[in-house]
Amino acid sequence: MPRPRTARMHGLETFPYDWPVVKLEGIEERGALVTGGARGIGRCIAETLRDGGARVAAGDLQTPQIDGVLGVDLDVTDERAVDAAFAHVEESLGPVELLVLNAGIFVIEPFSVAAYAASKAGIMAMTKSIASEYAGTGVTANALAPALIDTEMVAAMPDLRDRVPLGRFGTPQEVADVVAFLCSAHSSFITGEVVDVNGGFLID
Repeated sequence: MPRPRTARMHGLETFPYDWPVVKLEGIEERGALVTGGARGIGRCIAETLRDGGARVAAGDLQTPQIDGVLGVDLDVTDERAVDAAFAHVEESLGPVELLVLNAGIFVIEPFSVAAYAASKAGIMAMTKSIASEYAGTGVTANALAPALIDTEMVAAMPDLRDRVPLGRFGTPQEVADVVAFLCSAHSSFITGEVVDVNGGFLID
């Protein structure tokens, strides 16, 4: 039986998350690769897919060390490194059927609203284009837009909890659960969507 999980918070208020995990169909025994998987949201996604029965690899600039997960050196800005990582994962685990592109960078200062908006719009447009282009092959593509999730990055920012209607930060597990759902058979008719995971804190 899947084990209960408890949300981990960085010295903030704890959100109770201690109920049995629902088993999602369509994840077990599938090969998965999570980029940016060494810590924070990416690590939690890798652990969640592993717990769901997937054969999981996690890639990052520093090789992720996660029990039951294949750690891979991966710089997503280097095409040859990406090719090498995929080759290693496919040789070790089989074909990558679940791909979670979580790697990214964040610069607190100077912050450009225009640059942020452009990058977010680009991801949204790319997601919809991929979804449309590959729909006939059975491939689905969706994007997540998490905001104010309790990670090291958010811990380094000014406290903005009072701007979240739900009154708290989200947890990496709450994001990972949405990813797991979108990777499962239960979301087979969902593609080209951008899912906000933000407690009502909207930056659209």
